[in-house]
Amino acid sequence: MFKKIREQYLISKIKKGDKEAFSEIYNNYLDKIYRFVYFKVSSKEIAEDLTSDTFLKILKYIISSDKQINNLQAFVYQTAKNLITDHYRQGHNTIPLENVEKILLDNKNHHLINDDLRTIEKALSTLKNEYKEIITLCHLDQLSIKEASQILQKPAGTVRVTLHRALKALREKINKE
Repeated sequence: MFKKIREQYLISKIKKGDKEAFSEIYNNYLDKIYRFVYFKVSSKEIAEDLTSDTFLKILKYIISSDKQINNLQAFVYQTAKNLITDHYRQGHNTIPLENVEKILLDNKNHHLINDDLRTIEKALSTLKNEYKEIITLCHLDQLSIKEASQILQKPAGTVRVTLHRALKALREKINKE
């Protein structure tokens, strides 16, 4: 509840030209949106570009539109999703599989962990987009089923069932490796 009130306050400050208010929204969503986009396009450079475009588009919308944004989180994700769709519509259909960055450099088992992460990333990249999206939202971004359903504009029950199917498909792909 407090988060939504805070976000509405920040939006009103942005409309008045407050750059710090937009910085707060940007910092709150940057990592989540980058991760969401990255798992859709599997390219660091493209993900960075689309993430930047997402926030630019949001800023322009807030400044120029009189419409109220009732759920900023859903709006941010939907904007990113639309830009990803536009990206693929423009003929950018190649999806290079990049290596996962090393997470635990000082850990003696980091090679095993990185191998596991690469296996998961590779398996995830072979899933259909709907499955990738729901796994990213619910497990990587740690959103609730309700929050994911608002972003995806689907009933919570549908999201729950789709998540179950997506995780099952991911497990099957990993076990084949």
